[in-house]
Amino acid sequence: MAPLQGNELAQLAGQLREGWQVVDEHHLERDYEFKNFREALDFTNRVGALAEQVNHHPDIYLAWGKVKLTLWTHTIDGLTESDFVFAAKVDRL
Repeated sequence: MAPLQGNELAQLAGQLREGWQVVDEHHLERDYEFKNFREALDFTNRVGALAEQVNHHPDIYLAWGKVKLTLWTHTIDGLTESDFVFAAKVDRL
């Protein structure tokens, strides 16, 4: 499978909630802000549980009051529809 590009990426990105960015047609990124470290950690744990459930694992950066997610499909070194599906599921957490 080849990574998505161009209009396909723009169309799928337009279906995500505000905050997600397609970076270099390679990966998705989004920053989440929280009141404190505990809330950020709880969110990180929920994302981790979802990732294990669907076998799709993002890079997660955790800091005080902040979580940054980076998503792409490692096996093709780019984006697939499943990355966008996972991003939408994360936003529903």
